[in-house]
Amino acid sequence: MMYRDFGISQNIQDFVEKQEGALGPLFFALEKAKRFNNLKILKAMQEAGLSDHHFHWNTGYAYDDHGRDATEKIYSKVFDAQDALVRPAIASGTHAITLMLTGILRPGDHLLTITGTPYDTLLAVIGTSEKNGSTLIELGVEYEEIPMIGREFDVEKIKNAIKANTKVLYLQRSQGYSFRETFSLESLESIAIIAKLIKPDIIVAVDNCYGEFTSEKEPTSYGADIMAGSLIKNPGGGLTLSGGYVVGRKDLITLCSHKLTSPSLGKEVGGTFGITRTLLQGLYFAPTVVTHALQSALLFAKVFSELGYEIKPEVEDHREDIIQAIMLRDPKKVLAFCEEVQKSSPVDSHLTPIPWAMPGYDAEVIMAAGTFIQGASIELSADAPMREPYVVYVQGALLYEQAKLCVMKIVQRFQEMENREPLF
Repeated sequence: MMYRDFGISQNIQDFVEKQEGALGPLFFALEKAKRFNNLKILKAMQEAGLSDHHFHWNTGYAYDDHGRDATEKIYSKVFDAQDALVRPAIASGTHAITLMLTGILRPGDHLLTITGTPYDTLLAVIGTSEKNGSTLIELGVEYEEIPMIGREFDVEKIKNAIKANTKVLYLQRSQGYSFRETFSLESLESIAIIAKLIKPDIIVAVDNCYGEFTSEKEPTSYGADIMAGSLIKNPGGGLTLSGGYVVGRKDLITLCSHKLTSPSLGKEVGGTFGITRTLLQGLYFAPTVVTHALQSALLFAKVFSELGYEIKPEVEDHREDIIQAIMLRDPKKVLAFCEEVQKSSPVDSHLTPIPWAMPGYDAEVIMAAGTFIQGASIELSADAPMREPYVVYVQGALLYEQAKLCVMKIVQRFQEMENREPLF
């Protein structure tokens, strides 16, 4: 078998494939959302009248970039929103979230996040980790965060925290580096209703990174007024070269467009530099690619839970994002895990990832990502902050087969590190 060509022993292969066999019903269940989302995207492209001429692009101000306009119309339909900004000029997910928050918040407003501490990179945007002259707090925004209780929102604390100047109720869909459960879309709908009963004009804003197409519907169908994400994660399908998106209510997207360009220009300018074809082709493939990523996350979860490691989400949990967290409790195992992810990659498989002081993080971070698109976490990748309790976060996989090989390589590496006879 081909696995021998990668140095995998038969007992490791047998063990992993035994765990894989137990996942059959869960794998099958993922197909329902994939089929729904594939057809939803196809319908949106047809309704937008997508044509070959939309793949051509303009220079300069790009006033007449019809492909840009068609793309944003398609995103609006796919994400059940009134309007959208989908631009290569949005450099990352953090940039998209920053654009969303700075677009709708003003001095004196209260930002209430109800999913605990956000990503490290967003802390420098909010201003809780540093002062740089441009943080929300320095610009006069009040900030407050409320942790979750398991997978549920702390409803009583949230109700008590909403006040007259609370402008935004902010939720991070993915667990980030917090080793917590992700909230369900149904619980989002419930808390949005509760918040709007207290303050009808409150804006429910969601960081949707890693969550797109994991369910049949998106947060905007469950009460979110606006949400943001990255095009080199789920919706890019592994093909989009760069970019980010913000979708939601038309008035809010207009405000965000003022921040993206200027109040006098809004959405009317900004070229796409020839990426419209791959951007939309990536979106078309995205539900299938996301399903591969979810199946890969399930295999990681099943195998490492069988080996005794703590994981989030659990194998049987409904998945709201593509990330699988595995608590290794050992820095050497974190390094080994990431090294084997890199060795399992189609690109840069000969390189060795090392921890480094990444901008925006308070600890050194190791990242393994042998990807076609630099930093594309819809491709198989892993990262971990080098701090207790040494949790590694693995996500993505354009092809499930790559992830399966990777799992085998990591299990075999761990067995070698523990210097003992085969367990399986």
